[in-house]
Amino acid sequence: MPSPEPTVSTTNLAEQLVRLTRRMHRAQKHHLAHLDIAFTPAQSRLLRIVDHYRDAPPRMADLAERLEVVPRAVTTLVDALETHGAVRRVPDPANRRVIRIELTDTGRSTLRALRSARRAAAEEILAPLTADQREVLGGLLSTLVDGPGAPH
Repeated sequence: MPSPEPTVSTTNLAEQLVRLTRRMHRAQKHHLAHLDIAFTPAQSRLLRIVDHYRDAPPRMADLAERLEVVPRAVTTLVDALETHGAVRRVPDPANRRVIRIELTDTGRSTLRALRSARRAAAEEILAPLTADQREVLGGLLSTLVDGPGAPH
């Protein structure tokens, strides 16, 4: 069965979501400007993903899978983050042919700054909303992010 044609409201919502995402990125970038942190959104996402692997640093293949990109793209991101001193490549203790990626102290402090900037940007954008409106928005966003068909 073919998909229904998008309604005007769906098209408008899609555009609003794109505009909100761009506004969020601009606001976060503004909050980072005084910190002299020049990470791309992809590099920032990679830092967050590496941080989620607390028990054992991830392999490049793990990162490529989580990012849904080819391994070469991960190599480019890791190279850039390594140049910034945010991550380092370490040999796997069980298999020396495997290289794992771990955060450095610089990477952890950068990640804290990125999270702080994201929270400040969100607070700025959400300022016009009441606490009740924020609660409703949070519930709606959770439904969209974690609902059926969401990647896990």
